[in-house]
Amino acid sequence: MSTLKEITNEEEWNQHVASLPPTTLQIISFHAPWAAPCKNMTTVLQTLASSYPVTDPLTTSWVSVNAEEVVEVSDSFDVSAVPYLVLTRNKEILETVSGSDATKVRATIEKHASNTGAASNGVSTMATNGTGAKNVDTSSYGAVVASTAPASAEEPKSKEDLHKRLSELVKAASVMLFMKGTPSAPQCGFSRQLVAILRENSVKYGFFNILADDEVRQGLKEFADWPTFPQLWVEGELVGGLDIVKEEIGNDPDFLKPYSVAKNTGGSAPPPQQSTPATAAA
Repeated sequence: MSTLKEITNEEEWNQHVASLPPTTLQIISFHAPWAAPCKNMTTVLQTLASSYPVTDPLTTSWVSVNAEEVVEVSDSFDVSAVPYLVLTRNKEILETVSGSDATKVRATIEKHASNTGAASNGVSTMATNGTGAKNVDTSSYGAVVASTAPASAEEPKSKEDLHKRLSELVKAASVMLFMKGTPSAPQCGFSRQLVAILRENSVKYGFFNILADDEVRQGLKEFADWPTFPQLWVEGELVGGLDIVKEEIGNDPDFLKPYSVAKNTGGSAPPPQQSTPATAAA
């Protein structure tokens, strides 16, 4: 039976990919240790993997990647949230699944596993930003994950459904940053400055790349009654943009201290880059 293998570094990843036959369906699970939904997803994938035999040539390959630790790999797949599943064949992305819907994950894997002999007709290639609908998860401390499922794969959501999704998304982490781009590659100066402020204050935070999901980008403007980005949310409440955050810290230097990693870990300083993928599937 197949097993879910943990990839711990870029070199190990490259060796693994090089060893796969072009017909192998590769199931890649991006996770973060702090996100509870990721633990559930790991259990689901371990169970699913055990139902697939080890064949020659290899039919399926199952790997798990810490999105925050193996950054080169998560960046290559535009990961902006966890849990996040990517299915590839012959180095081409077939489909992605954002979130922890076990039924959807199983159906997606079974669909592509049944096409083991067929040429890949993937939705997008690695590192694509695609035009499809992109569902993103959000928690704290960063890595990036965006779905590249085709827009037709999901029916249009009602305003009520969208607001429900947004209400979950803004609470996905105690501190949530909705920004243009990712912490490692901000796409605007304001987002870059706000990321810098969070890092300077050792804040553990989740983020959402609003450029990866236009539904969230437009919907959040109305939901928050705030027309611009970036937006910082704390405990599900909007703080505001860069200027407001600067003002809050100016008035109270300890404004973000309750969310400091240094405080929660007994004063140990966090690594240089500290953001985390989000998890709030539609």
